[in-house]
Amino acid sequence: MANRPPRRFAANGPAPLGQEERDYIRDLVFYEDDALIAFNKPSGLPVQGGSGITLDVDRLLAAFMTRKGRKPKLVHRLDRETSGLLIVAKTSPAAAHLSAQFAGRQLEKRYLALVGGKVAKEEGQIDLPLVKIKSGGLDLMRAANSGETDAQTALTNYRVLSSVPAASLVEVAPQTGRMHQIRVHFAAIGHALAGDTKYGGLLMLAGKPCPRLMLHAATLDFTHPTMGEPMRLSVPPPDDFSRFVDLLLPA
Repeated sequence: MANRPPRRFAANGPAPLGQEERDYIRDLVFYEDDALIAFNKPSGLPVQGGSGITLDVDRLLAAFMTRKGRKPKLVHRLDRETSGLLIVAKTSPAAAHLSAQFAGRQLEKRYLALVGGKVAKEEGQIDLPLVKIKSGGLDLMRAANSGETDAQTALTNYRVLSSVPAASLVEVAPQTGRMHQIRVHFAAIGHALAGDTKYGGLLMLAGKPCPRLMLHAATLDFTHPTMGEPMRLSVPPPDDFSRFVDLLLPA
């Protein structure tokens, strides 16, 4: 299973994939069946393209193109800096089924996050509506003010797994799917995610440099789109995440 950062390739735009790119995306696969593919996405690899992006998951999915010219479809997203579990659908019916589960909150997502400071409550829920804003040309989120009409409901459950004065490792289960929800919610309660340059996260904790945004999509519970049975997929955090956690929170 690949836990290394994405490589840089010379190809860009809609150019055909090279063999190195095909090998790279196939190396990220940790589960596949007739309906879906699950990837262990590294931090730093965007899910979709944009300005200045020459390598992204959506483009790399061409490596799985069928003879009829159909490639797998994205059904959810992860932030570029977030590592972990990303699933795609191999057929249109599977894509519709999985997309409906994400939209209807019929599945359960669990993340691991390292946040700054010692979280006082061992478990809890952050109930804080969010508003999308533009800042410096970037799409960001902020906590909504009372009475804002464009505020979006946002709920995040969490459980502290381990903590020291400088940092806490938390298991996070977002109950809604707002952009940057986990990052904004923990920043709002004074515990920004380590390495989160967009929302005030520290780049040094206990004198140790943070390697990246410390957020990992670990587990997804959902209904299989063709078999109709409950399914759980889980991926462990990559080495850079685990090493930094171990430095701060020794067992």
